[in-house]
Amino acid sequence: MQSLVQKIESQLVSLPIPVSLRLPDGHRIDTPGAKVRLGFSSWTGLAKLAARQIGSVGEDYVEGRVEIEGSMRDLMAAAAALMPDNPVESDTGWWTRLLRNAKSRGSHTLRRDAEQIQFHYDVSDDFYALWLDPRRVYSCAYYRDEAMTLAQAQEAKLDHICRKLRLKRGERYLDIGSGWGGLLLWAAEHYGVDATGITLSKNQHAHVEKLIAQRGLENRVRVRLMDYRELAAEQPFDKISSVGMFEHVGSANMGTYFQDVHKLLAPGGLTLQHGITSGQLDYRQLGAGMGDFIEKYIFPGGELLHVTTVLRETAHAGLEMVDTENLRPHYARTLWAWSDALEAQLDKAREVLETTAGAERGARILRAYRLYLAGCAMSFEQGWIALHQMLSARPDGKISSHAMRGAQSLYPFSRDYMYAPR
Repeated sequence: MQSLVQKIESQLVSLPIPVSLRLPDGHRIDTPGAKVRLGFSSWTGLAKLAARQIGSVGEDYVEGRVEIEGSMRDLMAAAAALMPDNPVESDTGWWTRLLRNAKSRGSHTLRRDAEQIQFHYDVSDDFYALWLDPRRVYSCAYYRDEAMTLAQAQEAKLDHICRKLRLKRGERYLDIGSGWGGLLLWAAEHYGVDATGITLSKNQHAHVEKLIAQRGLENRVRVRLMDYRELAAEQPFDKISSVGMFEHVGSANMGTYFQDVHKLLAPGGLTLQHGITSGQLDYRQLGAGMGDFIEKYIFPGGELLHVTTVLRETAHAGLEMVDTENLRPHYARTLWAWSDALEAQLDKAREVLETTAGAERGARILRAYRLYLAGCAMSFEQGWIALHQMLSARPDGKISSHAMRGAQSLYPFSRDYMYAPR
C-alpha cells in the first residue's frame, strides 16, 4: 500500500488544482488550499485513481464508493491533468472492427433502440427542466454573440438550422428525433412550415403533443412516437432535420439511416444532420474508463463516428454535402451552462429524482449526471469529441431549374443567406 500512496502523492503534486484525499484506512493526504477532496472506501478505488482510470473512479462515485467535494469545474481541471494527452481508444485492426460492427447491429434493433432512448430521455421531465433552457433544447447551442445567455444561444441555434434549411411557409418539414419540440415548434411558428416530428421517448412525445394543443397548431404540426425505420411518408418532405439523433443510430445502421433520409426527402430538397462526432479517425470510444461510464449510466448503445465517416455514408446514400460546420467549442460552453445550472439546484434535483426513481436510484442518477455533464464539457474543450452540422441536398438532376445553373437543389451555393438579417 505504501508504494500506491507514494504514487498518488506524486500525481497530486503535478495537478493544476490542489486536491486532498481521504484514504480507506482513515489517513489523509492533505494539500494546502485544496479545492477538491476525494474520499475512498477501498484500496481498489484508490488504485484506479493511481492508474488514471478516471471513468472507473467516476463509477465508484456513482455507486457511493467514493465521495467528492468541490466544484465540477475544479474536479474536471484535475481530471484532465490526470489523463493521457489523447485518451481515445482506437479500432485499427480488422478483427476489432468486425466485433464492433456485430455489437452495433445487436444493439440497434427496433426494440433495443426504443429501450435505450427511454432509459436516458425518460428519466424525468422535471429533472431536465431544472437545468435546460425554457424550451428544453437538449443539444448544442449556438453562441452567435459572446454575451448570449443559454436560452438566447439555443434560440440562435434553432434559427441557424432553419436558415440553413431555407425553410419556407407551407413546406413539408420533418424533424427526426424531435425531443421536447423546440426546433419543431420554432420552425412552425417562425417559418410557417407543415411540421412532423418523430421520437422514441414517451415523455417527450406527451410533452410535445400538449404544447401543440396549447398553441393551437394541430392543423399543421404533429409528433409521432415511432422509429425512423417505421416512417413511411405518403409524399416526400421538402426539408429534413435531425439534431442529436444520429449518435443513437449505430455504425452498422448508418448506411440504412441515410438511405431512409434520401427516400423521405424530395428531389432538390435539403437535410441538416446535427450531431456529436469523434475527434479521431479510428475512434472506438473515450478511454480511461470514460466510454464505459457513459455506456453504463448515460447513453447505452450510443456510438460516435468521425465526421468523414458520416459524410461518406451520406454520399453513399446519394446525398450531396453542401455545407459542414464544426461547433465543438459551442457545445463545451453549452454543457458547462447545463452543469452549472444543475450544480446550483442539487437539492431540488435530488428531491425530483427521489420522487420519480426512489431514494437510492435517484441519488445514483444525480451523481452520474453531475459527472456526465462536466466530463463531456471537458471532453469537448479538449477536442476528444466534436459537434458538426452537415447540410446535404438530394440532387434532382435538373441542370437549369434553380437559381444557379447546375445547382440541382435549393442550395444557392453561397453562405450569405445563413447570416443575413431576417
